[in-house]
Amino acid sequence: MTLLLTLDDGSIQRKLAEAVDLAREAVLADAGPDQVGAHVGVEREDAVSASHLFEATVSGYRGWRWSVTVALAGEDQPVTVSEVVLIPGPEARVAPAWVPWDRRVQAGDLGVGDIFPVEKDDPRLAPAYLASDDPAVEEVAMETGLGRVHVLSRYGRLDAAARWHGGEFGPRSDMARSAPDVCGSCGFFVPLAGSLSAAFGACTNDISPADGHVVDVEYGCGAHSEIEVEVTSSVPVAELVYDDSLIDYEAAPEAPAEPEPAAGTEAEVVAEVAETPEPESETPEVSEPETSEVETAEAPVVDEAEAPVAEVPETAEVQPEVEPETAEAVAESTENTESAESTEATADEAQVEAESASEH
Repeated sequence: MTLLLTLDDGSIQRKLAEAVDLAREAVLADAGPDQVGAHVGVEREDAVSASHLFEATVSGYRGWRWSVTVALAGEDQPVTVSEVVLIPGPEARVAPAWVPWDRRVQAGDLGVGDIFPVEKDDPRLAPAYLASDDPAVEEVAMETGLGRVHVLSRYGRLDAAARWHGGEFGPRSDMARSAPDVCGSCGFFVPLAGSLSAAFGACTNDISPADGHVVDVEYGCGAHSEIEVEVTSSVPVAELVYDDSLIDYEAAPEAPAEPEPAAGTEAEVVAEVAETPEPESETPEVSEPETSEVETAEAPVVDEAEAPVAEVPETAEVQPEVEPETAEAVAESTENTESAESTEATADEAQVEAESASEH
């Protein structure tokens, strides 16, 4: 055998793989042609043997296969058949693995009225106090609170911690991964007593899915006591809203009618003064007494009548109302203008008469 394992160059496995017809004849002889299907492959068993697989068409064995094991004793020896068996394939329906009777009860199987005794040497339990054959010692132990015969052992605590840590209420669950915070900082978390208090506790929040269950300190849910969420309206609301039904309002007062301008307003007087023709630039020579009279008469005209005309702009603003003092001033200006015109006419006539007299 050692020689075959050392010196084999693959020819033995090739001969075993080529023995398909030999394997089919063996299975047909054992099962019959109606229960054997197509050849589906070869599986290597060891250096000198291999198994040929055929589909099984046996009623009630869907997905099963015929396995024909062939072997070769040497390179010069013929291939022989070792065994023919019916085995399940990858899609075959098979019975579950065998479980001993004392281990078939699983978590959640215990119902109302069921009894499940523990074994004497259960590693999860340890004696609560030293056993004694004195009934008095036993009675004292019961009175002082040591009434439990067994307590949880170190192995039992580690086993429970590992089971709780990897269970539904552990830090690796989907709920814990999506939680905003952990149970260790929640106000509804009540730690366990003893050595398990640092890692586990009970949930007391009736909204939480872990209510009444032992939870890991790193577990969490959406009902954490310290969660703060800003509650806003789903309907967009403007920052400032006016309610017209709560505002007192009054109608605006009517604007007073504008008064009609008076007949003799300052604007009309100014316009008439502007249209008055200016006197001729050449002033005739007159005698001293007459000239003095003319200058005396013209003096008030230059100061009071002509000066305002030069300062008045082309577009004068019309005042809605004229005060009495302004009306009196305008009337005086009008009288001065008329007197100045009569004085100029008199001076012109005197000059004409003087020239005619000098010619004669």
